Amino acid sequence: MLAYLIRRLWQMVPTLAGVVLLVFVLFKFFGGDPAEILGGLNATPDQIAAIRQQLGLNEPWWVQLGIFVKQIVTFDWGKSWATNEAVSNLFATRLPATLTVMVPILVLDVLLALPIAMWVAYRRGSLTDRAIMIVTTVALSISFLVYVIFGQYVFGFLLGWFPVQGWSDSLVTNLLTYAPLPVLLAVMVGLAPQTRLYRSFLLDELGQDYVRTARAKGMTEGVVLFKHVLRNAMIPILTNIGLQLPGIFVGSFLIEVFFSIPGLGREVLLAVNRSDFPVIQAVTIYLALLTMFINLLTDLAYKVADPRVVLK
Repeated sequence: MLAYLIRRLWQMVPTLAGVVLLVFVLFKFFGGDPAEILGGLNATPDQIAAIRQQLGLNEPWWVQLGIFVKQIVTFDWGKSWATNEAVSNLFATRLPATLTVMVPILVLDVLLALPIAMWVAYRRGSLTDRAIMIVTTVALSISFLVYVIFGQYVFGFLLGWFPVQGWSDSLVTNLLTYAPLPVLLAVMVGLAPQTRLYRSFLLDELGQDYVRTARAKGMTEGVVLFKHVLRNAMIPILTNIGLQLPGIFVGSFLIEVFFSIPGLGREVLLAVNRSDFPVIQAVTIYLALLTMFINLLTDLAYKVADPRVVLK
């Protein structure tokens, strides 16, 4: 296990180096002139030249690449071009809001979709199974924006159960007052595809020979489903969860924009609209690094879920 872990960490180095080089090339040669973006339309040539000098854009490209790598290693990306706020402080202040909303969404998606998928997979072909599949298909056909507008109108304006927008400095207030409505709507949207996906995973296992053997030995359906089928289906389920995890740290753009949540996702969207290169570069690099570590943890979780898995 230790040798596998060391080897995987070592393999991340060239992958991360490729991501860093790609991001640098894209922003350096295809992202426009940062000095002109910062200076604006009314900037004089002298002002643009001063900005170039300040940002180190007059240096050779290999020197600029060295500065870029230093920023990644030291976590010092300077300040946002749009707000003049330190990028490190921006991450520290925006990330908690994103986690407050996105973590409950991920947890509820798994906790609700998995038992529902097990139930309909067990009752495959029944009226209940067909009805739930029809409902999930219809739910998948509706845009998330429709859910947001409908949910804000019904639960916010008509019933008055939740505020439509807002945020506070209190975690408890946010969880109990401002987060429930966006979490509810996001879970309603995410439940349909997750249920269908987990159902297909479970149906694949229910058709295996070991299930018929377990039933022939007189095992109850509960033991067959939870001890055998679910455990063998955990590999693709863990893979799907691992693919969802990086999205937590970016957040949902629509959720944070429409509910005025000061999270990292909304900040990234604003940075793109403002051509705020330091913020965009930092999010891109760290999200790539986070994705690699999550993939590693997912591979290790395979071994925990199924001891037959051999890590090579």
